[in-house]
Amino acid sequence: MRIWLTLMAFCTLWTLSASARADIYTEVNALVQSGQWQPAQALAESRLKTTPTDPQMRLLLSHIQTGLGQTQAAMDTLRALTLSFPELPEPHNNLAALLARANRHEEALQSLQAAVQARPDYALALENMGDLYLALAARAYGQALHLTPTVRRLQNKQANTQQVLKAP
Repeated sequence: MRIWLTLMAFCTLWTLSASARADIYTEVNALVQSGQWQPAQALAESRLKTTPTDPQMRLLLSHIQTGLGQTQAAMDTLRALTLSFPELPEPHNNLAALLARANRHEEALQSLQAAVQARPDYALALENMGDLYLALAARAYGQALHLTPTVRRLQNKQANTQQVLKAP
């Protein structure tokens, strides 16, 4: 009977603790959704002082840092997260998106490959990989057109890749 009560007390504490964790994520997300980036960052960083390895909050912090224009800090947060939890595909994917925006395509491709390796059915990473390959193709076609501007087939390829990249 004593063991049962101890187990019940532990389960109750665990449930309360889980509820408190869920509340902090809800609160941070609400701040993000309302565009209150600074308070969201303060709350996330406060949480990470007590639980520095929390992958969900670290991922959320990287999103906040991106929203605040702190791109390098977001990349650093995501890189550290990929080192701590290489099996999680989301940090690899999000890092790739930031790298691609910075025109660091080869690094972005490596991050996307890591995301797909971690989870081969991760459709978003696969889509992003396709977009990255299209961007690389468009860049190559553009360079080729610069060298030979009258080649019609290159003009068509360049126009087609640009059209696909602009599609919603």
